[in-house]
Amino acid sequence: MFTLKNFKTLALIEGVSAILLFFFAMPMKYAFDMPIFVKYIGMIHGILFIGYILLATIMMRKEKWGIGKYIEICLASIPPFGTFYIEKKYLRNA
Repeated sequence: MFTLKNFKTLALIEGVSAILLFFFAMPMKYAFDMPIFVKYIGMIHGILFIGYILLATIMMRKEKWGIGKYIEICLASIPPFGTFYIEKKYLRNA
C-alpha cells in the first residue's frame, strides 16, 4: 500500500494543489475579493500537505532514507514547485 509510486503520485498532486493555491486562489482572493477559492483549494492543499509529510515519514522508515534526505523531501513541500524537484531528483524511477 505504501510504495514509492504512491508517494510520487501524492507529491505531484500536492505540488499541483500548491500551485493552484498560490497562483490562482490567492490572487482571486486579493485581486477580485473572491475568498471562496482559498477556502476550498486551501483545505484540499492542507490535507494533501499533511498526507505528504506522513507518507514521507513512512517511506523514510521503509526505504531507509537518511535524515538529510528526509528533511530535504519534507522542506520541498513548502515552496511551490518543490515537490516537482523531489520527484525529479528522487522519485523519477518509482
